[in-house]
Amino acid sequence: MPAPRDGGGRLTGVGWLLLAVLFAVPAYVVVVTPFALEWQALCAVVMIGAALLMRHAKSRQMLIALMVVSLLASSRYLYWRLTQTLPIGPQFDGWDLFLASGLVFAELYAYVILLFGFVQTAWPLGRKPVPLPEDESSWPTVDVFIPTYNEPLKVVRPTVLAALALDWPRDKLRIHVLDDGRREEFRTFCETVGVVHVTRADNKHAKAGNINAALKKTHGELIAIFDCDHIPTRSFLQFTVGTMMADPTVSLVQTPHHFFSPDPFERNLNTFRKVPNEGELFYGLIQDGNDFWDASFFCGSCAVLRRTALEQIGGIATETVTEDAHTSLRMHARGWTSAYINIPQAAGLATESLSAHVGQRIRWARGMAQIFRVDNPFLMKGLKAGQRICYANAMMHFFYGLPRLIFLTSPLGYLLLGADIIAAQGWMVLAYAAPHVLLATITNSRVQGRFRHSFWSEAYETVLALFILWPTLLAFINPRLGKFNVTAKGGIVNRDYFDKDIARPYYFLFLLNALGFAVGLVRFFTDAEHADTVLLNVGWTFYNLLIIGCALAVASERRQVRHSVRVRVRLPALLRRRGAQQTFEVSTLDVSDRGIALDLPEALNVEPGEPVQVVLIPQRSDVWLDGSVRRAGHGMLAMEIGEMNIEQESALVNALYGRADAWLQWRDMRAVDRPLLALREVARFGLLGGFKFTRWLGGEIVRLVSPRRQGTATQGDG
Repeated sequence: MPAPRDGGGRLTGVGWLLLAVLFAVPAYVVVVTPFALEWQALCAVVMIGAALLMRHAKSRQMLIALMVVSLLASSRYLYWRLTQTLPIGPQFDGWDLFLASGLVFAELYAYVILLFGFVQTAWPLGRKPVPLPEDESSWPTVDVFIPTYNEPLKVVRPTVLAALALDWPRDKLRIHVLDDGRREEFRTFCETVGVVHVTRADNKHAKAGNINAALKKTHGELIAIFDCDHIPTRSFLQFTVGTMMADPTVSLVQTPHHFFSPDPFERNLNTFRKVPNEGELFYGLIQDGNDFWDASFFCGSCAVLRRTALEQIGGIATETVTEDAHTSLRMHARGWTSAYINIPQAAGLATESLSAHVGQRIRWARGMAQIFRVDNPFLMKGLKAGQRICYANAMMHFFYGLPRLIFLTSPLGYLLLGADIIAAQGWMVLAYAAPHVLLATITNSRVQGRFRHSFWSEAYETVLALFILWPTLLAFINPRLGKFNVTAKGGIVNRDYFDKDIARPYYFLFLLNALGFAVGLVRFFTDAEHADTVLLNVGWTFYNLLIIGCALAVASERRQVRHSVRVRVRLPALLRRRGAQQTFEVSTLDVSDRGIALDLPEALNVEPGEPVQVVLIPQRSDVWLDGSVRRAGHGMLAMEIGEMNIEQESALVNALYGRADAWLQWRDMRAVDRPLLALREVARFGLLGGFKFTRWLGGEIVRLVSPRRQGTATQGDG
């Protein structure tokens, strides 16, 4: 019998209920039916084979079917774990059950995150910008807020100059630098370029308080907010405001946070623009998926907010250190909607060092835990079901510290302590776990392949797990604990070094797993009765060693002494000797605010130190930049830019950062995920990190022992 449909051919509520019932019965049978080892192995092969075939299908419906098959495999595994593998009985002791319960907790957590993640990303909305009305007089007034506290002026200047070039009527746009540092040089700069320098008497509630104070001094209908290092393209408002004009219920239009400098993972592992970074999954896919459920949320920068919505909820939320997500949660609960336009329209600086990166993530994790405690999305009134799931998953994600630690140490309970954490034969564990793990990997690769490569999540989480464990736990217990910290930007790394302080948790975990691996190899050759179980745990431990080794590789900081980030970009330009009439058409190879690399024309012979001039994008600009040749030859000229006036600096900023298409091609240049290749890459970095750590540890041991040897030698000579 066909499911009931309405007049438009869509399923009615009763139709959906019937489909759910029809699916639930066979799903229940698949999940709970026990199999002997041979039949379970056959079931695993069939499910994995089906997933490998389904992952190549292009339709969204087939992708959702793949998600369903993955969830069935995971549900079957967890049902088996809970009903047949817990160490309960007189042959087990309390220690076994304690360790087993920890692993089951971690697996249940991972299952919930997997389920919620599938819901979030099942159908990304792919929203397009809404064109603005032709009548500019109907466009709203916009206040641009650029909050800053202790960042140097060199970081803030490009953002301000780019904001001044926004395509918007001058009488409807005001730029405000919200200077919580109350610095004289900022006031002078603002007066020079013609923007408003806003200060307040104190720094209460940090960034949230800074913005709220500025709200009381301004009157624009819309508020565009940029972190002080997030440089907008000139088309930012053109891409975002049309959506708010078309729908007066939209309180927020968020765009991606894009970074033109490498983060510590990308710099230390040399993966910049080769492997998607940590944030691309969120901004490239998850926020787009959230938008389908009307749950895309404010990320603190690169967004436009409606003043009336902010005023209705009392301004930016101040109760937590992630004021951005908390603010949009409250706006959604009051019935406001949001929008996400997945087109990079601003770009900023990533964190320079691993320690700064960890500090930033600790703040995010603590803030999300605070929101989960203060305004739990499961309990908050006014939210839709999809919004509850999306917000809850964003918050629960940051509780991965303890589960990740459990996954990294669980096999050691069996190898080093002899604990029966999973009371089952090793081959049976593999037969049930393989489809659970592999189908989740295959499905996530299909869903996330453009924005996150397989196995990198484990590496990211391992780097942060122990650092966010206590902050999230304490914030959940007492949301008032902790304070806002500003992420430093625009710094340098003077030398290559192994950050032993930030890496301390990793090398303890690495040494423990190395010990467990060695003991496991011995047991494999001496304990024939349990060889399959030992082998399973040895394999698990070896994988953990690779993941921890990858974390150690990230902790090996690479030298970064350039004060300015060079952006590889091809721009048309004109080049000439200073003051000469003859010009040469060239294109850039890379550009920064201190230098430019250009194609060297064959007809132009220049020497190092010779003064030259260049104009970028000559069809749109006639501002010449002065500089001198640093080196020339082999078809390339590198010039150092001299001192610039405001007009020249603005021309450079707008050519490099302000173009509407400045960042559109960056995502397209990366390869789509191939799980086996990704595993090989992570394994390579894991081995590299293990080697670097072993070499560093050997050096430390020699350093500690050497003085004693010298002392002994001296006494003998005496």
